[in-house]
Amino acid sequence: MPLSSDQVSELELLCRFDLTSTHIGIKIHSSADSDVIAATERLFQRGMLTQGDGGYLTDLGQDAAKHAQALLLMLT
Repeated sequence: MPLSSDQVSELELLCRFDLTSTHIGIKIHSSADSDVIAATERLFQRGMLTQGDGGYLTDLGQDAAKHAQALLLMLT
């Protein structure tokens, strides 16, 4: 099953998070690429982020980011 561009944007965003601490979040500025802004909002709506402009990973987001980053590591 091929990934949509929306899914790729979401995976890329999840891979930006530093998983060494739950106290490290990200802030997506309004000047960011529209794909990144939209991916951030979608992840927030799915309950993976604490805020619509980034914030911190929720427990679900932590799990998703761990899997995304592990897959990326395996593929590189």
